[in-house]
Amino acid sequence: MVPGWLLLLAMALPPGARAAKDCVFCELTDSTRCPGSHMRCGEDEDCFTGHGVAPGLGNIINKGCVQSTSCGHEEPVTYMGVTYTLTTTCCSGHLCNSATSPESSQRAGASAASGLVLGPLLFPRLL
Repeated sequence: MVPGWLLLLAMALPPGARAAKDCVFCELTDSTRCPGSHMRCGEDEDCFTGHGVAPGLGNIINKGCVQSTSCGHEEPVTYMGVTYTLTTTCCSGHLCNSATSPESSQRAGASAASGLVLGPLLFPRLL
């Protein structure tokens, strides 16, 4: 049996501090589906989905692992000779970037402290 204080300590740790997680990875694509493959992220990384836009053109996406400090940032990327503005949206669960919709359990630049509040909601089996 795990002492109660140890369980509370484990729940208080930011999600990245618990263990490395798997995320979906796929290169930049203009497809609406990003089948991808699994990749292992580092302890200080989150899963992300990047959504790129360019005036008058369709959207692009990519997925993978990124440093937590890069969540919510916009950056220019070139795809097929066109410069897009790519916004990185992060999430902290195992394979959480596997969904096709940008709203599914993702966060843009949320602080690690959110793990303190969301931990019991995201990991109910630990309680």
